Amino acid sequence: MGLEPYEGRYTLQLQDWSERVFKKRNLDYVIVPGNTIDNTKSISVGQVLDAHGRSYFGMSQMMNLVQMMRNGEVTSEDAVFFEDMFQPGMESLPYILHQVDEKHRPHIYLRCLAQAIDPDDFVHVWGMSKWMSLYEQLCNEIPNVNILATNEEMVAHMRIANWKAPIYNISGLSFGKEEVLERVNNKLTPWSERDDRIIFAARWDQEKQPGFFMDIIEEVKATDWGKDYEFALCIGGPLRSNAQKYVDRALELEQKGLFKIYKDLKKNDYYNLLNKSKLLFNCALQDWVSNTVSEGDTLGCNVLYPAYRSFPETFANDSDRLYIPWSKQDAINKMKQLIDQPHSNQGKISDWTNGTIDRMIDIMSKDYRAKKWLRSGRDYRDYASESKY
Repeated sequence: MGLEPYEGRYTLQLQDWSERVFKKRNLDYVIVPGNTIDNTKSISVGQVLDAHGRSYFGMSQMMNLVQMMRNGEVTSEDAVFFEDMFQPGMESLPYILHQVDEKHRPHIYLRCLAQAIDPDDFVHVWGMSKWMSLYEQLCNEIPNVNILATNEEMVAHMRIANWKAPIYNISGLSFGKEEVLERVNNKLTPWSERDDRIIFAARWDQEKQPGFFMDIIEEVKATDWGKDYEFALCIGGPLRSNAQKYVDRALELEQKGLFKIYKDLKKNDYYNLLNKSKLLFNCALQDWVSNTVSEGDTLGCNVLYPAYRSFPETFANDSDRLYIPWSKQDAINKMKQLIDQPHSNQGKISDWTNGTIDRMIDIMSKDYRAKKWLRSGRDYRDYASESKY
């Protein structure tokens, strides 16, 4: 049960990344189709996915799944994997599964990407958290349901929300390193030929803290050593934000020549920019791993992220590439170091996240390796400080 493709989001590649691994593992799988509301592959209303498009695609997809269940094509021998826990029409599953024989009840796996358990998610910005938390409780009541969290900190948020379903940490987001490299013809630009460019690739919304990044731009551009750095925003659509003040300030910095905005980027254009840049910077309150770190790390960029929530796990507690939240001075000091030369651990993050789909398959196929990722016991916090790779 995949997500609809958007040119400016990783969902454009998500099915391809997954299918490559499914085929390598010789899985018997079916992609449940959905109908897109139009052919623009863009977000018109909303922040993360298009509000109308997500609803339209999700409900049409659920209709197809229900038809397959009605036809007897889905049984207790099957696993149904939802790429996103929020799926319009989800209430159909408990409604049906509570009324059919056990042999017609598949195992359900819902991958949570954020939602109401995340205090910085967009559902709180738009006043949607009350009903979303109730929706999450509904999901926990689906027969044979399992929840897939992307990291240990997300597990903790689920546990304090009193989720009852079995929870697994998959320690990453779905990612296909091979496919990303193919988009630059498997040729990484040598460090000496890269521009002194620092890229910000998150959405320009308040939970990504663009104001913090712009503060850093002004400080670094005022120094002798950083005055020639290029600070850039790379986005797959128009410049917009859930707080207009960030758009206004970004345009002002661009007018002053301190900042460059690359907008409406196709994926290959973005990857080519990463492949010619030295550093990818992040200061998000909320990212829960972030596909951007996997992409940047794959394409030879150094990466610098806050030591906050999911990022210590994603970075295997690498102190060189994690800065103190929210210390501008620490971020600037490490930024300066990471512009000088490629970090010795470059490539390890993307190698780890490249295995996320395999970890999900292990869990869904009840492989013996899956048990280590179960977080339903009282000791779930014991795993928070360990390095996963």
